Amino acid sequence: MTVRKIVKTDQAPAPVGPYNQGIVASGKMLFASGQIPLDAKTGELVGATAAEQTEKVLQNLTEVVKAAGAELSNVVKTSVFLKDMNDFAAVNEVYARYFGDEDSPARACVEVARLPKDVLVEIECIAMVPD
Repeated sequence: MTVRKIVKTDQAPAPVGPYNQGIVASGKMLFASGQIPLDAKTGELVGATAAEQTEKVLQNLTEVVKAAGAELSNVVKTSVFLKDMNDFAAVNEVYARYFGDEDSPARACVEVARLPKDVLVEIECIAMVPD
């Protein structure tokens, strides 16, 4: 039997639609919804550049992962959505501070036509939740 646990934290922005910040399936796998650069307390957009927005996105994603009982080192896969692939290097620079070279998760990075609230970057992840 698969058991789902909804992950909610006020340390990351509340969902802007009909979804949850994350779901832990069978107590082992976290599926974290895409995070955008919103301030959790004000709901306001943070950062004008892709690098600044990536910093806030990864802070938000960290809080969702922590709320599920995991750490960034438990992340096995990320998906990065960019409004402009020309921001790839700037996003990677910030991303590398959160995920080390040796134990970085698998990743996909794609350019998309538009993101919620017209942000420049959104990142989602899948993580293992320790026992």
